[in-house]
Amino acid sequence: MSLNLPAGVQVNAPIHPRFDEILTHDALALVAKLHRAFEGRRQELLKARVARQARIDAGEMPDFLPETQAIRDGDWKIAPLPKALERRRTEITGPVERKMIINAYNSGADSYMTDFEDSNSPNWYNQIQGQVNLVDAIRRNISYVNEAGKEYKLNSTIAMLQIRPRGWHLDEKHVLVDGQRVSGGIFDFGLVLFHNAKEQIARGAGPFFYLPKMESHLEARLWNDIFCMAQDEIGIPRGTIKATVLVETILATFEMEEILYELREHSAGLNAGRWDYIFSCIKKFKNNKNFCLANRGAITMEVPFMRSYALQLVKVCHKRGAPAMGGMSALIPIKNDPEANEKALAGIRHDKARDARDGFDGGWVAHPGLVPMAHEEFVKVLGDKPNQWEKQRDEVFTAQDFLTFLPEQPITEVGLRNNINVGIHYLGSWLAGNGCVPIHNLMEDAATAEISRSQVWQWVVSPKGVLDDGRKVTAELVRTMIPEELAKVKATVTAQGEDTATYDQAAGIFEKMSLDPNYPEFLTLPLYEAMD
Repeated sequence: MSLNLPAGVQVNAPIHPRFDEILTHDALALVAKLHRAFEGRRQELLKARVARQARIDAGEMPDFLPETQAIRDGDWKIAPLPKALERRRTEITGPVERKMIINAYNSGADSYMTDFEDSNSPNWYNQIQGQVNLVDAIRRNISYVNEAGKEYKLNSTIAMLQIRPRGWHLDEKHVLVDGQRVSGGIFDFGLVLFHNAKEQIARGAGPFFYLPKMESHLEARLWNDIFCMAQDEIGIPRGTIKATVLVETILATFEMEEILYELREHSAGLNAGRWDYIFSCIKKFKNNKNFCLANRGAITMEVPFMRSYALQLVKVCHKRGAPAMGGMSALIPIKNDPEANEKALAGIRHDKARDARDGFDGGWVAHPGLVPMAHEEFVKVLGDKPNQWEKQRDEVFTAQDFLTFLPEQPITEVGLRNNINVGIHYLGSWLAGNGCVPIHNLMEDAATAEISRSQVWQWVVSPKGVLDDGRKVTAELVRTMIPEELAKVKATVTAQGEDTATYDQAAGIFEKMSLDPNYPEFLTLPLYEAMD
C-alpha cells in the first residue's frame, strides 16, 4: 500500500490495514509544518537540559527563577475551563490499546487519559494502531472481540478523553521531514488533532491533552506556540485546546506558576506525576555523593520532600484557578488473596483521602475496579462541588523543602532484588510490545523501570549505598543477583502463559543500564532504537 506523501516527508515503516486513514497527505502536511516551524526550538531546549545538568553536576542547586518573579507575584488566572473539564474526581490511565480504551471509557471514571507515552511500548504498530483506535473511539465506533469470543463495546455513559503524546526527548524514527526525524510528541499530537479535533468539539469534549516530562516553562511555551499554530491551521479558535501538565521532574517544581502562565490560554491544570518525579530526583543528583534514597517503597507521598512538592502544586493551581490533579495509585485489586487485596484497597483509600484533604480536585487510578473507591474519597471532601479552589494553601516553601532528600535508609537486599526483578520484568514486557504491566500487584509503566535501574545505579556509585546488613551495593553483587531474579521473572511469566523470549535481552539491558558508569539519560532511548 502506497501513501500520498507531502513534499519532503518520508515514512519508513510498514503500512498495515487502516494506517493509510491516519497517514494522509493533509495530516502529514500538518505534522511537517509543525516540525519545520518548531524542531529547531525543540533541539535548543534539549541542549539546554544538557547544559543545566552539567551545572547541577558541578554543584549548582535548583531554585526559583529570579527573572520570573513578576509572574509569580502577578495577579492572573488561567482561562476559564470548558464544562467537560470542570469535574475530574477520578482519572484512569492506560495505553492506546483497543480493549484498554473501551474498558477505561466504561470504567465510571470522570476522565480517561489515553497514553502514547510511558504506558505504551512505542513500536510503529502500537503508535499508528493507537491513532486508528482513537478515531473509532471518539466517534463511538470502537469494539473489540478477544480470542475467547468475548465482545467489548462502549456503554452509553463514558469517561471524558484526554490524550498524552510523547515527551520532548523522544523522536518518531519512522517519519522524516526534510531528512530529519520528527518529534514523537509533535507527531502524536498533530495526527490526533487533525483527525479528531472537530469531532471532539462537536461532541463537547475536547481536544484535551496531557503533557509529560517538561523541565522548564520554556518547554511549556513551545507547546503553547505549537497549539496556536495547529489551531490556526485546522481552523478552530485559539484556546480550544486544553492541556494538563504532568509535574514529574524536580526542575519543573520550581517553575509551576511559570508553566501555568505560559499555557494559561490552553491550561487545564497540573498533575503530580509522582513516579517519574522520584526518577527525576535520582537522575538530576546522580553525581552528588550526598544523595542516596532509601528503598523505593519507602519513598511515599508522605516523606517531606514529596509532600512539599504535592502541596506546592495544590497551592499554585488554586491560586491560579486551575485544577490540581493527584498522581497515580498504582495498586491494583488482588483476586486470589483476600487479605492482600484488603491491604491494597486500604492503601488506595488512604492515598485518595489524603489527596482530597490536601486540596487536590481529583486523582489517578490504574484499574477500573478502583474508580468507585477513589471517587468516594473525593466526594467525602468535595461533596457536589466540581473542585475545591476555595482551599487556598498558605505554606511558603523554599528550595530546601524540595531538595532535602530523605529517607536514606533502609536499603535492603529485598529492595535491591525487587528493583532488579521489576526492572527485568517490565523491560521484557516492553520489548514484547506491552508498556503497561501488572507486576507484584502494581500496575507499572516505564517510570517504574526508570526508578528501578536508577536506584541500583545510585546505590552502586554512592558511598551511602549500603544494605542494612552492612554490605556495600557493588556491581559484582548486582551481577550475581541478575540471573537469580531473571529466573524468578521467567517462572512468573511462564506461569501466566506468556512467552519468555524477550527476557534474556531485558536482563542484559538492565545490567548495562544500571551499571554503566556513564548514566544513560532515559532507558527508553536506546530501547527505542533497538525496536521496530
